Amino acid sequence: MSGTTGTIAIAETVEGYFAGWNETDPQRQREIIGATWAAGASYVDPLFAAVGHDALEAMVVAVHERFPGYHFRLTGAIDAHHDRARWGWELAGPDGEPPVAVGVDFATLAPDGRLCDVTGFFAQPGNDD
Repeated sequence: MSGTTGTIAIAETVEGYFAGWNETDPQRQREIIGATWAAGASYVDPLFAAVGHDALEAMVVAVHERFPGYHFRLTGAIDAHHDRARWGWELAGPDGEPPVAVGVDFATLAPDGRLCDVTGFFAQPGNDD
């Protein structure tokens, strides 16, 4: 299920979320994060935690440094209701290499449709459990 929260469609927000993770140009990354994440937004997963746009940007840079050439992509449909959404993802390798991480993210959305907080969970690649 997809829907709209406030003025931004959830699909558009999630598209911006992945664009922010995958962008390597610092200026463009800052613009995407500002358009996709509410001020003071937070992200947490088993390896990272960030609050605010500056910390989110630093987190993305750290992932690019650790996994150069890899990119995040959506796996499956976005599920959403009220101000909540979830989606599956994978961190895919360059040149068709298998993903190094897969998981699911759960998000709360601001009234304007931007992300307030995202909580990520990891799964074993190729394991749907």
